Amino acid sequence: MTKRQRYGLIGFGIFVVFVCGPLVGTWILSHRLDPYIREQAIQYLQKRFDADVEIASLRVHMPELSVFRLIGTLGRGSAIHVDGDGVVLRLKGHPDLPPLFKMKKIGFDVDLGTLFAHPKRIPQATLDGLEITLPPKRDRPGRGDANTDTEHGSEKTGVIVEEVVVRDAKLRILPKEHGREPLLFDIHYLRLQPAGKDVAMKYDASLTNAKPPGEILSEGSFGPWMATEPGDTPVSGKYKFDNADLGVFQGIAGILASSGEFAGTLSTLSVHGEASVPDFRLKTSGNPVPLQTKFEVLVDGTNGNTVLKPVIARLGTSDFTTSGAIIKHEGQHHRMISLDASMPKGNLQDLLRLAMKGSPFMEGHVTFKATIDIPPLSGKVRQKLRIDGRFEVREGKFLHSNIQDRIDTLSRRGQGQPENQAIDEVFSGMKGRFELENEVITFRTLQFAVPGAAFDLAGSYTIEGPIDFHGTMTLQAKVSETVTGWKRWLLKPVDPFFSKNGAGTLLHFKVAGTAKDPQFGLERGKKAQDQETERAKPKD
Repeated sequence: MTKRQRYGLIGFGIFVVFVCGPLVGTWILSHRLDPYIREQAIQYLQKRFDADVEIASLRVHMPELSVFRLIGTLGRGSAIHVDGDGVVLRLKGHPDLPPLFKMKKIGFDVDLGTLFAHPKRIPQATLDGLEITLPPKRDRPGRGDANTDTEHGSEKTGVIVEEVVVRDAKLRILPKEHGREPLLFDIHYLRLQPAGKDVAMKYDASLTNAKPPGEILSEGSFGPWMATEPGDTPVSGKYKFDNADLGVFQGIAGILASSGEFAGTLSTLSVHGEASVPDFRLKTSGNPVPLQTKFEVLVDGTNGNTVLKPVIARLGTSDFTTSGAIIKHEGQHHRMISLDASMPKGNLQDLLRLAMKGSPFMEGHVTFKATIDIPPLSGKVRQKLRIDGRFEVREGKFLHSNIQDRIDTLSRRGQGQPENQAIDEVFSGMKGRFELENEVITFRTLQFAVPGAAFDLAGSYTIEGPIDFHGTMTLQAKVSETVTGWKRWLLKPVDPFFSKNGAGTLLHFKVAGTAKDPQFGLERGKKAQDQETERAKPKD
């Protein structure tokens, strides 16, 4: 529209208001402005987002105008309200792709006197029912350099939108794997404030996280908008995430709260912050243990893949670190988890309380280092879980009196003082190398020691099932010194047969039963000879 046409339209408006009266005149003027504003809105959206634009309907609402005021001000100070329905934006030339933006309703005010100015100023635009869909990169057409145009001071669009308010929006990030469910974020409220030409907009928002579900409050900066690669649009800020229910995941439960900062793009974010789960628990045991973490992670928004830089955590009173990745490769139906965990000095009760039903059966200090893998297989987490690790328990003591009584008796006999009741509540030490797979823990080595006695074992333990261990027991005392009275004299002749490798007594034995009620017995015959051969081999 030329300058002559613009002023002609204003002159026409003054004329119709003067001749027809305010009500009829403003109705006629609004209908003359409708096509112009519709054309300007479409041009703005096309240039701003490099998109094909559809608007189902657009309406212009004129205020009642005083003839003399309109003539005196040429419309300045009189706000026109514009609202529309069914706005759809698609990547230019690609009607086959899902719409980039869909808006149920839009609305804004513009000053009648500046309607034909350049650039035009809109104090605030409101968007209701906005849906944003980001396809994966491979499905986005490449069309040269990204459009880094911004709302404020844009020579390209000719429009300045000073504030954008979005209500009840949805952000949908489509996965790289076809057929998989997209990540969905419900944005209850979003306010954008442009800060200048080619400068990111300030924002504050509230939204519901997709998984785990929970409420996020966030503020920061957004943009400039990258029209040809929307997922590359920069975003940064800080967040607060409350009431996230971890129960949606298999195997774990608890309510998470987290806060932190992030930076990156809509597709890839680097996040660092803190999180706490006061009631963290495994569903198999149900015992809550407080969990706190300080973390730095890299998140791929298109598929949920997460890379963990060293995460510093505390489980109960036990500090540990974790690093690794949670990744889903193309074609796989489940996510693969691969982690390295290290606990230099933990509380054994924290681990046992988390892992087992009921109260812990042992206390002590534990050192732990392991690799943890959950392959992308179907089935429950506990069935897929694989662990390869080493551990050591120091100053261990059994909390079930029947087990500790047996340990105290063993220590007395091992020291050759079977009747010395002062040897009581002795500490135990344990270390080993183990693997967990198919819910069976296999120990390559398992060494257990109390004052006067030591065990060197190998075997397996089925979770919530039987124990099957075989190995040797070394006592400081000779066989005859482990008993009293006439038995001591009776056994003295056999002492030399059991005194081997510098020990007072070396016995081959087995352990059966369960963790709560282990049963000890001697190994005899060929099994004992096989153990001697295996004992002579070098160990890891």
